[in-house]
Amino acid sequence: GARGSSFSMAAEMEQPEQVAPNSDSRRVLQQNRLFLDFFWDIAKPEQELRLEATEGLIRYLRESKKEDELKYTLNRLIEGLAATREAARPGFSLALAQVLQSFDDIPLSAVLDHILEKHNPEKIKKKLVRNAAFGSFFGVLALFQSGRLPKEPQVLLQSVQLLQSLAEHRNHLKDLPRKTLVDILSEIPEATFEEVLLGVLKADLTSAFSSPEQLHLLLVGLQKFPGVLKPKKLKKLLGSSTIVTLENVPKLVELLKTAAESVKKDRNLPAVGLDLLRVSLKEDAFDLFWTEAVENGLLKVQSGPCSYMCYRLLGAALPLLSLDQLQTVLRGDVMRHFGDHVVSAQLQDRFKFGPEMENYVDSFLETCTDPEKQLAVMVAFSTLTNQGYPVVPSFWKVVRHLQPAVLQQYIDWLKNMFVNPDLECCLDFSTKRQKQHQEQEQTREHCVFRLRKWIVPRLIAIIESNNVKKEEHQVMDITRFLFFHTFFEIKKPIPDLPETESQLTAPLDEKFRTMSGNSFFSLLHHLNCLPALGDTPEAEVLREKHVQGMTADGNMWIYCVVQYAQALLSQGKKVRLVKPFTEEQSEAWDRMIQSVENLQKKAKTSRSVEMSAFQQLLLLVGIHLFKNPEECTDLLNDLHSCIEKAMDKKSIKNTPEGEDEPVWVEVVVEILLSLFSQPSRLMRQVSKSVFGRICPHMTKRALQLILDVLDPEEDPNKESNVEIMEESNKKEKASVEMDDEESNESSDDSSEDGDAEAKDSDNEEEKNPEDVDENFRQQLMTAFKAANALDTEDSDADVDDDTMLALDENISALFAEQKKRIQAKKDEKEKIRKEKILRRDFKTKVLDLIEVFLNKQPENPLVFDIIEPLLSVIEQSMSSDTNQQEQDFLRKTAHIFKNDLCAAKRYCKNASDIKEDLHVLLERLVQRACKQNDPSLALFSFSASMYIFKVLRGGVTEVPSGKRVKVEATQVSCIGNLDLSRVTGVYRDALQGFMTRRKSALTGAMFIDLFNRFPIMCKQLIEVVIKSVTDGARQHQQSQACELLQKALRTPEFKLSYSEAEWEKLVKESIHQVHESLKKVGEFKVKVDQEKVMKCLDLLAFLIKMVKSQALDVALEELHPVLQVLSQHEGFEKSVRLDDTYWHVMKLLGFTRPKKEKKKPPPTDTPSSEGAPKKKKGNLPETKKRKNRKKVVSEGQNGVVTKQPSKEGEPQGAKKKKKNRKRKASQSAQETPAEHSPSSKKGKLKSETNNSAETAKSGKS
Repeated sequence: GARGSSFSMAAEMEQPEQVAPNSDSRRVLQQNRLFLDFFWDIAKPEQELRLEATEGLIRYLRESKKEDELKYTLNRLIEGLAATREAARPGFSLALAQVLQSFDDIPLSAVLDHILEKHNPEKIKKKLVRNAAFGSFFGVLALFQSGRLPKEPQVLLQSVQLLQSLAEHRNHLKDLPRKTLVDILSEIPEATFEEVLLGVLKADLTSAFSSPEQLHLLLVGLQKFPGVLKPKKLKKLLGSSTIVTLENVPKLVELLKTAAESVKKDRNLPAVGLDLLRVSLKEDAFDLFWTEAVENGLLKVQSGPCSYMCYRLLGAALPLLSLDQLQTVLRGDVMRHFGDHVVSAQLQDRFKFGPEMENYVDSFLETCTDPEKQLAVMVAFSTLTNQGYPVVPSFWKVVRHLQPAVLQQYIDWLKNMFVNPDLECCLDFSTKRQKQHQEQEQTREHCVFRLRKWIVPRLIAIIESNNVKKEEHQVMDITRFLFFHTFFEIKKPIPDLPETESQLTAPLDEKFRTMSGNSFFSLLHHLNCLPALGDTPEAEVLREKHVQGMTADGNMWIYCVVQYAQALLSQGKKVRLVKPFTEEQSEAWDRMIQSVENLQKKAKTSRSVEMSAFQQLLLLVGIHLFKNPEECTDLLNDLHSCIEKAMDKKSIKNTPEGEDEPVWVEVVVEILLSLFSQPSRLMRQVSKSVFGRICPHMTKRALQLILDVLDPEEDPNKESNVEIMEESNKKEKASVEMDDEESNESSDDSSEDGDAEAKDSDNEEEKNPEDVDENFRQQLMTAFKAANALDTEDSDADVDDDTMLALDENISALFAEQKKRIQAKKDEKEKIRKEKILRRDFKTKVLDLIEVFLNKQPENPLVFDIIEPLLSVIEQSMSSDTNQQEQDFLRKTAHIFKNDLCAAKRYCKNASDIKEDLHVLLERLVQRACKQNDPSLALFSFSASMYIFKVLRGGVTEVPSGKRVKVEATQVSCIGNLDLSRVTGVYRDALQGFMTRRKSALTGAMFIDLFNRFPIMCKQLIEVVIKSVTDGARQHQQSQACELLQKALRTPEFKLSYSEAEWEKLVKESIHQVHESLKKVGEFKVKVDQEKVMKCLDLLAFLIKMVKSQALDVALEELHPVLQVLSQHEGFEKSVRLDDTYWHVMKLLGFTRPKKEKKKPPPTDTPSSEGAPKKKKGNLPETKKRKNRKKVVSEGQNGVVTKQPSKEGEPQGAKKKKKNRKRKASQSAQETPAEHSPSSKKGKLKSETNNSAETAKSGKS
């Protein structure tokens, strides 16, 4: 009945398509189409589209309340359960579940019967078994997802039996029926299981050890229905009252192995493994399960999936275990095996389980509330070591979930392991490769070094992580600990200093202290950027103000460290420096402390920016005394003299201008440049911050010190000493921080690189044999003459042995010296190359100071002194090497020049005192742009000239709209300090050069930008622009002149500067110039010809519109002949765009564009000889008619028969005579076969197939 009603419904839907529908039937048709569209969307692969279609279908059924549509819906959805498209089946199943859930009156038994009738694998052809199996499975799944299955026991029983039968089709459905059966068990109540399903599932429960799916079924039943599956019942089913027994362990291992292999591609933990873990805990047999089944069973299988399953069992077990069980598991073989995997999987293209284990630990720590368990897990993973080095990263993110008390305990544990390394508590291992390649076992000292090497960054990462909630005392505790053990040693304990209470059981060597010192200063850099910590009101205020590097009480972190260092230095009898200060260095330290205290006292009375800057500089250089005492001592002395000069205001004011002694700000700039050369981010950051504070006090000489660094023509030997030191520090730091294995590999690589470089240099010398050292040649000649080996008359004369021996020694010595000289030249060349790299890196850093100055002091007149040096840097960089470092330097310089300088919104507003210098600078910049060969370089200079123009012009007074203003008034209100005639001459010369020179670095876009930003220049340069429309050097310049003229004419301010008569005269002249330019046009040979004409036509169209809209007295008739001739030139028709633009102009002049004959539709009836009888043809369906006909023979108006190529607009129903078709066959074979291309045939075949499929589908429905 349902099938018949659905079929009749489909017939009713198809019927209106064959007759002309009226308004009512059309409305019904649209509704039915909307209804059927839901089923099309349900079958689509997009999840969101399927859900929307399902919701729309249910809404439609509720609103319509038509029984036949509901029946059709059920029939259509059940039919779709066995769809051949895999993406469609889940969509139909979900839709069926939602329909059953929404309409409770639909009996599930009828739906199940309908499913079995449609998709019964036992009663269907063999080739359709697969689809039928999927249809039955998704049908049961829909019944289950409807939520009504547990309420109808009989249907539940039939569904379970159907799933059991479907489990036999494993080659199609795999384990989907078993998984669905487990899901059903998880949802039904215990009474239903006992009364309805227990008898049906008895065979499956009895054979639980035959497959992982059946074991999982039993495990779910044990957890879900403990009152039914009691030990006695279990003993009847399995022969044992518990699952995890010593006798069952081999069976469990095999099942776990099979389950692990089944999820090899999915990379997840099989549910049977987790449930077996839970059951073992419930049966108090976890130790047996973990020891025998996992460690001695599954882990011994040499396969990746089994090992990964062991790791996943470990991660999943963490939340389920007690503290004792955690300690047992985390000290076992699975942990050691996991550590081996982490170290061995570092190579590329290897599966890495580390991130997955991190997720397990992260999830456990997030949900765990037991502090002891949290600490146990953190300590266990921190003591899983490979020859002393923990396998987990030092920046492990899981620390963010530690409770505050646990975090403090973990920090204390790390510090204790640093002071007293306990290798016995570590779960240490070595990989197979390490055992094979290491001849002797690693010593304890080596393992301790590696462990401490991990602890230092681990402590620093706790501070640097923004996700770890920490307090100020913890940050200061870690900082003090690292500082003390890096630079100090203990003689006697000091009660007030906790770091001195415990002695190091293993001493620290110089290599480790160097590495630790670099890490400490990296931490100090982070502290300088650290927001205020804590929940106090003071800290909240500092965070709102975005203050960084300060504690809640307002002190800088670096000041707290200096105070701690002073406390240590004052205890000279109980602690001592690893590298004690000399007397001069100690005096520099004490003087620094005294100066900081004095600055703090003065800062309380007068809040001066310089005082804060000097204080920060003193603290920074002072703390670096522990790292570079010799250099920092000199810097501190210079700083003290700067402070004295800066604080002594009278001496600064009374200093004569001609005195050679520099002012304090210049000395500070020199110090900052020196700090910038250091390989310390902290120094660069603090120097940048200090420079920002002293920017208001900058002088021309101080700025010149910075610009001298960037000078591309400067002597390179000036900075080499500083930079070589920087390189050595970098290398030292890198060598210390590298792991042993990595360092070996890198040393091998470096040696190979060195050999390659040596070979390259040797090859270069071999390629230049003529470059022989003349001194070496003379020395050889002298040696031979001394031995009488040359110029002897008797060539056969013997030379005695002593003479030959002496000659050999002399020659050997000469060649040895020559070899040393060659090597010295190579070393010098390599040194110069490295210095060049370091110098470029230093200049890149110094650019930060330029950027800070431009951002902090954009209104300072000193900004103008930066323009030309930056231009020189850009020009030199673009003409030099194109390595990555040079490109980065160029990119950064260009960014600063364009965005921070030329595009600055704030600029010097009072330039009256220096306006003459600015005019000279503007002239130089424009001339510099004209002399360039590269337009990109010229753009920088031209943009800078417009920046100077903006400064000279000053603020702009806007012209009121709708009012005619005199030229003089407009200019006076806009020019400010600008000498308009002088600047006009500069830009006029540049524009004339651009228009008359065949090769120019200037571009039309530059002058368009000039007109956009400064409309006052339009009138000044319009004469040159108009003449260039015809007098331009080439077509490109003429087209650019048209574009510039059009831009000027569109500018409102430009029009307001003319009277009506002047404006009309200007328009006449513009039209005349375009007319003359078009008269010179001949044939269109190249693209620039088309470009020029298009620009002329665009301008002409604008001028014509202006003449008509403003009713100007301008004659346009002279344009007609030129334009009519223009379209007849050779090559005109090649550009469609040109043709459209041309006819746009002609339309404005009153001409009508003729229609092209080739676009006219051909007549429907093909003319033919009337005497010939027509052969009646059959009526083919539309899908079978040939859409691409051969050539159609049509008769022209003059009665002559002409051939027209068949186009896509030709009617499909055009008929030909049989004799014409035969006569044209040979011609059509020779012409282009585009009409019969494979793609067109393929498209036609596809459309026919789709139509046939739709017809078949509607018929089937």
